[in-house]
Amino acid sequence: MTRQGVATPGAEGHASSRTENPGASIEAVAEHYDVSNEFFALWLDESRTYSCALWQPGDTLETAQLRKIDYHVEQARARGAARVLDIGCGWGSTLRRLVDVHGVQHAHGLTLSRAQAEAITSAGDSRISVSLESWSDHVPEEPYDAIICVGAFEHFARPDISVAEKIAGYRSFFERCHQWLKPSGWLSLQTMVYGNALREDLNRFIATEVSRESDLPRMAEVAEAIERRFELVQLRNDREDYRRTCDEYLVRLKARREKAHALVGEKTTKAYERFLSYSILSFHVGSVDLMRLSLRRIDRPRA
Repeated sequence: MTRQGVATPGAEGHASSRTENPGASIEAVAEHYDVSNEFFALWLDESRTYSCALWQPGDTLETAQLRKIDYHVEQARARGAARVLDIGCGWGSTLRRLVDVHGVQHAHGLTLSRAQAEAITSAGDSRISVSLESWSDHVPEEPYDAIICVGAFEHFARPDISVAEKIAGYRSFFERCHQWLKPSGWLSLQTMVYGNALREDLNRFIATEVSRESDLPRMAEVAEAIERRFELVQLRNDREDYRRTCDEYLVRLKARREKAHALVGEKTTKAYERFLSYSILSFHVGSVDLMRLSLRRIDRPRA
């Protein structure tokens, strides 16, 4: 089924997937990402990349975000590939970079945000496609050479489920990625995780007002979920990079506060300013970490 060129899953597929996907609903995700494309454009970089950048001295937000995208392309071994999947593709910055710069023949994105999906399809690039669907509804026509997942994993579990259910859901996600990848394929994953904090420390304002139905993983939960499906080749914690990214976001949003009020209202603008302020503090003190994982498919996993 399609709407305005955006592929969407059937109702039966969505219902059946909920048992293995204990993450946020499409409605909860839309509350955050479908606020207004123009609103996000006020304070994100030109590519509208809404995730932690990869900073070096002298960077602007724009150059740091491009470095981050290139890093994940490199870690996923996606350069020159025939088919690459971007899970949680946002407004399409990684998809465009894959086909324009890195020689990928076709890049496909998954998102739960209709606003994001329609922004991508409006560009009319035949090398890029997008589906308005969860990872658990996705059925690729053929295997992928590489998979990138940046800033989506945080929505793959709800706060009201048990730790065992969380890990089972994560395991299902990695099982799917394993099935979709060609032998010896790579997955580059970026996610926030609990650092020096407990699950009970999840900020209630963020959990109820900004990012409903979403819970962070612990690194140990991710590690357990990938066992005998992916080999963890490289892991880096860049929480200070996310502190700096959120700080840049907040400076930009405050500088354009009047325009933001005109687009989404004062209440929503204040909510995002508060959200970014909490995020800056969380990364600074280490209660939340930012992990980038380079994962290689295990082709013959033991039973």
